[in-house]
Amino acid sequence: MTRIKTKAPTTAACLTRIAQVHLGLETLEERRSDSLDFHEVSVWSVRDALRAAFEAGQAAAREA
Repeated sequence: MTRIKTKAPTTAACLTRIAQVHLGLETLEERRSDSLDFHEVSVWSVRDALRAAFEAGQAAAREA
């Protein structure tokens, strides 16, 4: 059986998705506006985002 490799998302895309899902951020791009660039987030949201990033790194290492 041949395993089909799919292209992994870029690091930037992965981090953006984690920020959207866990931190409620629309983008990680700097928008030069305090109201758009600074956010108040809960510690459990930061913890969940860090865990997701760690797990994404582990998955990427297994696929390499």
